[in-house]
Amino acid sequence: MSKPANTLELVDRYLHAVRFWLPKTQRQEEMLAELGDDLRSQIEERESELGRRLDNHEVSDILKRCGAPMVVATRLAPNKYLIGPPLYPIYTFVLKMVLFWILVPVFVFIVGPSLLAGSGSWGAAIGTTLAALWNGLFIAAGIITLVFAIIERTPAQAAIACKWDPLSLPPVKKPEKKTSLVHVVCELAFNWFGLIWLLLLPHYPALIFGPAAAFLTAGPIWHRFYVPIVACSVFALLRSGFTLAKPQWTWFPSLSQLLQTLFLTILLASLLNAVGQMPYSQWSLVTLTDAARNSAQYIRVAAIVNVSVLIGLAGCWLGFGIALVVHTWQFLKHVRKGARQQPQARFLEVH
Repeated sequence: MSKPANTLELVDRYLHAVRFWLPKTQRQEEMLAELGDDLRSQIEERESELGRRLDNHEVSDILKRCGAPMVVATRLAPNKYLIGPPLYPIYTFVLKMVLFWILVPVFVFIVGPSLLAGSGSWGAAIGTTLAALWNGLFIAAGIITLVFAIIERTPAQAAIACKWDPLSLPPVKKPEKKTSLVHVVCELAFNWFGLIWLLLLPHYPALIFGPAAAFLTAGPIWHRFYVPIVACSVFALLRSGFTLAKPQWTWFPSLSQLLQTLFLTILLASLLNAVGQMPYSQWSLVTLTDAARNSAQYIRVAAIVNVSVLIGLAGCWLGFGIALVVHTWQFLKHVRKGARQQPQARFLEVH
């Protein structure tokens, strides 16, 4: 039998699994350090007795005697009462997932806008949504607690401690920069409200022009590009949703960001090209309303706004072009990193 390169790597994988179930407190690292020192001391003592290094199976036996990661974590954590130590980490995980990752987004981004569209009153919609959300959170928390309390008092959870194998623990991956959960949630919220804003624009020009909507309106050219702009907003919303729902897809944020930037760059280039092909007499990104077309003052204002919007679009196109190069480089870097990790993963599977 070949000697393993580093049997203590199995201990690191075990500690990594225990970390997942431990509560995120200031003493988490201290408890893990004490547990790691104890396990390594047991391994060193056993190696001293045998006069050789232990293999993975012998280290696995020591870890089995210590207990399953979830059970060890509950022994280290403070004592709980309604839900016992073996099930409490799972209970808190399910509770957070259902309440904060499912119910809150559903009420904020689906139920709330639906009530607003039906009633037309912001106050009534917000009040009804908050009341329904509170009831939903209370009922869901009660049902989850009741289910886990019942499981705690049945013998079904007794088999958890014996149905695990230390050798099946996943390897500890090197820490890599991941998309922040807060960042993704905020991005999802902004994309959602941005899409609503775009859909309301044709009916409420004041959302973009403000008081100037009394004499300014969007030029005909925007009617040709309105649907592609809305499609890009929908893609951005779906991108944020998938990033939040599938954090294990590490390749998705960089690829989707690249595609979104590419689409925006092409869209802006097409818009600028369409403006350039228009006769100067018909060139207008914004136009005056019928009531203001005979006013020399409003004509000057419209000309200034047209030039400003054109300069802004050209600047955005240049910025997206630079961003496209950056996102392409980031995506290729991610692909090269994944290609380097695949041979290592196959080597570990063989051995």
